[in-house]
Amino acid sequence: MNELAKGLNQRLEGSIAYSMLSDFGKRIYVPRGIVVQGNEAKARAKRFNATIGVALEDGQPMYFGSMKKQFNENMSASEIFGYAPMGGVLALREAWKVEMLEKNPDLEGVKISLPVVCSGLTNGLSIVFSILLDEGDSVVLPDMYWENYDLLIDEQRKAKKVLYPMFKDGGFNVEGLDKTLSSLKADKAVVMLNFPNNPSGYTPTVDEADAIAAVLKKHADSGKKLAVITDDAYFGLFYEDSIYKQSVFAKVANLSENILAVKCDAATKENMAWGFRVGFITYAFKGASEDQLSVLVEKTLGTIRGSISSCSMAGQSVLLRSLRDSEYKADKQHGFDRMHVRYVALREALVKHNNKTCLKALPFNSGYFMSLETKCNAEDLRQLLLEKYETGIIRMTDHIVRLAFCSVPADAIQELVDTVYKAAEELC
Repeated sequence: MNELAKGLNQRLEGSIAYSMLSDFGKRIYVPRGIVVQGNEAKARAKRFNATIGVALEDGQPMYFGSMKKQFNENMSASEIFGYAPMGGVLALREAWKVEMLEKNPDLEGVKISLPVVCSGLTNGLSIVFSILLDEGDSVVLPDMYWENYDLLIDEQRKAKKVLYPMFKDGGFNVEGLDKTLSSLKADKAVVMLNFPNNPSGYTPTVDEADAIAAVLKKHADSGKKLAVITDDAYFGLFYEDSIYKQSVFAKVANLSENILAVKCDAATKENMAWGFRVGFITYAFKGASEDQLSVLVEKTLGTIRGSISSCSMAGQSVLLRSLRDSEYKADKQHGFDRMHVRYVALREALVKHNNKTCLKALPFNSGYFMSLETKCNAEDLRQLLLEKYETGIIRMTDHIVRLAFCSVPADAIQELVDTVYKAAEELC
């Protein structure tokens, strides 16, 4: 049991509340990770706040004009106040599928389910894990992963994460994935692939994506049954030409009859609609019939019904209107361009520190974040930056910190990087 959960339980011991807790109730806790550190930075990081994964401009969230203007139009009462269907507004599901196929041309001719609307990507992963994971099942993922996986996998499902080093020789560790799958004794496993990765900001190259698919196929062909879940929270934010600019879902959706492919994505980052909490779940596997895919959809609907019932109608309505708006594609390109400028500024800012030994930039090429390996204690560095420099970053592990360049103006990124290195040199 996590030490934080133990501490909470001790504070309740002897009370009726403790006596009534379920096993899950005793295991659950709030991680002292990104959200807690982000709140601390919000209060104390007056200079730079490079903690939260929200794209900011002039201190406010960025947005698509094709979405914002919908709030000034005469939307019908049913679009705002009515219940949404369990699986989401049908027209939105269909529109999202059309766009998914446009963004992932490798899916041409592949049979996939109609996406199901969920309440953001976290909810989507929770639903999928609840459908696929039993206690003790293995979930294979790299050692750089989003902290919420701890709650979703370890605490909610009592499954076990099986980790491998994310990087080898400056790129994605395909060999580590292969060896880890080979080490599993069970005949089935879940494989998590999150690209662009949070916290590293890395997406595989075209060659690496091919190699990942080849490894998965090799193990599936040997008889191992795999569910490959792609967490595509930051899909589309690909800044280098060498990157595989599609979801790995497109590589595995029709790869093997022993591979169930599940795509979890959302409008959250893709469409700069963080507070809408509109996400999507899509299924595929080689040889799937329409009826089989509809069964997976129905099980997903049942899980939604038994938890949140349905998702925000207003959020879905505005998103659908935006997708149909003539300004939508220009909005999306504009959002990408603003993030790309910050990415380039970050690359340039790091150059002057190439010879420093106190911090080492880990590979990144996409998304909202980049990570640094530090020789000093990461929490000590985070606290020094808050206390002395009014700058917020995220401690990921004892020796890894994350910078969210999405929330810092391009013309301030050099100063941010200089500040982080200066603090690290003081500690080292």
